[in-house]
Amino acid sequence: MTDNYSRQITATADATQLDGYRKLTHILYGLYAIFWLTGGITALIAIVINYIKRDDVAGTLYASHFAWQIRSFWWSVVWAAAGGVLFATVVGIPLAFVAWGVLWLWMLYRIVKGWLALNDSKPMYPDQRF
Repeated sequence: MTDNYSRQITATADATQLDGYRKLTHILYGLYAIFWLTGGITALIAIVINYIKRDDVAGTLYASHFAWQIRSFWWSVVWAAAGGVLFATVVGIPLAFVAWGVLWLWMLYRIVKGWLALNDSKPMYPDQRF
């Protein structure tokens, strides 16, 4: 009798913990979604949380979303910096605006695709095992 009760408590605790990870992942997508309005501050907050909580979500569906968010952040930094270098060359200013425009659309795509997959409880990388 005690063994079944113990398993039930553990299952409830696991479900509560997974629900917390789901809510956190939604919040992180929200922080990434508004980074354009905050000058990037919310993206910095989100990436710090991603790294702090990454070990906690390991082995769950949310690990793939954290990997997706982290990769999106760092690639956006690379392309924003590349646009900055182009902008600094004066001749490359039009190309800088093109690069930043493409970056904006790419980040929008990454956020929307990730958020929709999270809403459907799907991993970002379908071949990933849990």
